Amino acid sequence: MSFRVTVDTGGTFSDFVYFDEELRQISIAKVPSTPDDPSRAILAGIGLLLGKGVPASDVGYFCHGTTVGTNALLEGKGARTALLVTKGFRGIYEVAEQCRPHGSAIFDIFYERPAPLVPPLLTGEVAERVGASGEVLQPLDEAALRSTIRQLARHSPQAMAVCLLFSFLRPEHEQRARAIIAQEIPNCAVSLSSEILPQIREYYRLSTTVINACLQPILAHYIGSLDSRLSDAGIDTPQKYVMQSNGGMANFSTSATHSVATVLSGPAGGVTASVQVSRATGLQNLVTFDMGGTSCDVALIRNGVPALQHRGKIDGRDISLPMLDIHTVSAGGGTLARVDRFGQLVVGPDSAGAVPGPACYGRGGTEPTITDCNLVLGYLGESNFLGGQMRLHPAAAQRAIESQVAQKLGLSTLEAAEGVIRVINVKMQEAIKSISTMRGHDPREFHLLAFGGAGPLHAGSLAAELGMAGVVVPLYPGVHSAMGLLMSDVRHDYIRSRMVALDRIAPEEFQSAFGELESHAMRDLRDEGFPSSRISLERSLDLRYAGQGYELTVPCVGALERAGIVRLREKFDDEHRRLFGHMAPDETVEIVSFRICGTGRLPPVPFPAFRNEGRALSDARRQIRRVCFAGVMLDCPVYQRELLDVGHFFTGPAIVDQLDATTVIPPGQTVRVDEFRNLIITAGNA
Repeated sequence: MSFRVTVDTGGTFSDFVYFDEELRQISIAKVPSTPDDPSRAILAGIGLLLGKGVPASDVGYFCHGTTVGTNALLEGKGARTALLVTKGFRGIYEVAEQCRPHGSAIFDIFYERPAPLVPPLLTGEVAERVGASGEVLQPLDEAALRSTIRQLARHSPQAMAVCLLFSFLRPEHEQRARAIIAQEIPNCAVSLSSEILPQIREYYRLSTTVINACLQPILAHYIGSLDSRLSDAGIDTPQKYVMQSNGGMANFSTSATHSVATVLSGPAGGVTASVQVSRATGLQNLVTFDMGGTSCDVALIRNGVPALQHRGKIDGRDISLPMLDIHTVSAGGGTLARVDRFGQLVVGPDSAGAVPGPACYGRGGTEPTITDCNLVLGYLGESNFLGGQMRLHPAAAQRAIESQVAQKLGLSTLEAAEGVIRVINVKMQEAIKSISTMRGHDPREFHLLAFGGAGPLHAGSLAAELGMAGVVVPLYPGVHSAMGLLMSDVRHDYIRSRMVALDRIAPEEFQSAFGELESHAMRDLRDEGFPSSRISLERSLDLRYAGQGYELTVPCVGALERAGIVRLREKFDDEHRRLFGHMAPDETVEIVSFRICGTGRLPPVPFPAFRNEGRALSDARRQIRRVCFAGVMLDCPVYQRELLDVGHFFTGPAIVDQLDATTVIPPGQTVRVDEFRNLIITAGNA
C-alpha cells in the first residue's frame, strides 16, 4: 500500500487522516458531514486526496468510524424486528432488570423505560428446552416453530433475533431455527444469541441480540453501499475496516453481521489514539475529553490502559459486549441554548448539527449554540475557522444570543454567552467526575487530554475547576479520533460461559476451554490475511465469589498449573478490594466465563517526534484579539499552531489557532510545546 485513509464521521464534520506509507507523512482534512448519507462526505474527503494526483489504486487501507448504527438506535429507526424465545419465557425482554437505572432516573417520578425494540406482537415462542448443563430437556418442535414463523411473517419483519434458553451451551436449536427462517422469510436478517453473545444471563444476551438484529439490515446496507462506492472510485483494497466499540477494528463483512459491536465506533478511535499519546509522552494517567459538534465523550486511561466494560447502556438499552468505558453527554459545538417557559436557561440536549449548523455558519441557523457563544466571547476568530476555509459571522451569532437568551434573561450579550458556557462546562465536569472521582480516582493525578473540534476550547477551564494535573492538546486535536483509526489493530472478542469452582478445575480443563476459543480466533484472523507472527491472543476469566450476581474480569497470564490458579485467586481478591473496599479470601471463587481477545497487528504508525527548528515564539504570533475571561475583556495574543516550535513556552491568556481546532489558555496557565508538538498546559509556572 502507499496510502492509508481513515475517516471519522461526526454530527457536524467528517474528519480525515491520510498517511503516506513511503514518505511517512500525515495530512488531514475536515469535510462537512452529510447526515442523510454519510458516504457522500466520505467520498468527498477521499476526492480531496485523489485530487492531489494520488491514484485510487494507491489507497491500500481504509478505516471508518461510523455513527450509522448508533444514530439508528438513538433515533428509533432500526429495522422492524421479530423475536423468538423459548416457550414460557416471552416476558424476559419486557421485565428486563426489574429496576430503574442508577443516577438521576431513581428520583425522576416521570421516568419511563425505553419502549422495547420488539413489541409483544412480534414475539414468538419456540417449543424446546435446553437445561443449565447443556442437556436437551425438550427437543425442538420444528412443525410448531415453522407455524410460529409464518405467523410472524405476516408482519413483514426485516430482521429476527433468536434467543433460546441456554443456547450458548447447545446452539443446535438456534441454528435450526435460522435455517427454517431462511426458508419461510428468505430476505429476513437473522441474529442468533449463541453467536452474538454466547454467555449466561438471559436478559442481557437477549437485549444485545435484539439490538444487533435491529441494526444489522441498516449496517449491512450502509456498508455494502459504501463498499460499492469505494470500488467505483477505484479503491479495491481488501483492507477495509470499521472501528468497533472494543477499540479494535473489524472488516466490512464482520461489521455488517455483528453490527451491535459498532455502537461506540466513533469515540473509540479517540481513546485508541490517546493510549498512543500516553505511551509517547509518558503520562500514564489521562482523562480523554472529546468534544465535537453534537456530543462530548470522556474516558479514563490509568497506567496507560483504557478502562473497559463488559456491560453498558446506550440510550437506556442494555448491551453486554466488551467495549471501551466511554461516557457520553449531549454537549458539543452545535448544542443549542434557549430560555424555557419558566424563564430558566437550558443548554442542550438538542443540537443544530451540520444542517443548518450554528447561526455563525451563515447557513440559515437562528438559534444560539456553544460555537456562537465562543465566537462572541472572542475564543474563536471569524476569519481563521478551518484554517480560513470557512468564514464565521459574528453579527449572526450576536443576534441569535441576544434575541433567544440575553433579552429574555435581562443580560448583556456577553453575560448571556458566558452563562451558556458556564452551564455547558458544568455538564461536562459532571461527565468527567462520573468516570473519575465517582470511581475512586483522584483527578489531581490525571491530565485532561483534549481533542475534537471544540475540546481544546473548554479544556483549560475544566481542568482548573476540577483541580487536574494539566491539559494535553495533541498535534491534530480536531481529527484525533481519525488518528486512532490509523493506529488501531484488528480485534475480535470471544467468550464462552462455563460455571465451575476455580479451585476444582484441572489445568487440562483450562487448556481445553481456552483452546476452543483460541482455535476460533486463529481461524478468523488467518482468514482475514494475518500470518501467525502478527496474531496475539490474550486470555482472561470472569470470576466471582460464589452466589454473587456480578463478575470481575481478570487477565489470565502464564502457566495454568496449580500455582498459577492460586495467583489468579489472589488477583481477583485484590481487584475486588480495590473496586469495592473489601474481599473474602475464605469464600469459594467461581469461574463464570472464559474470554479470548484475538488481535491481528497491522504495521504501526507512531506519533512523529520533532526537533527544535530554531524559530522564535514571535514568529508564531499572528494577532492580538479582545477576549472575554470571567467578565473582563483582555488583549490576548493569538498563535498559529503550525509555527510553534519544540520547546516554546508562554503564558495565558493566549489562544492557539490551527486548521482543525482552537485552543484557549486562560489567565494563570502556562503552555509548553513538547517533542511531539503536543501542547502541555499546566497551572502557574509548572
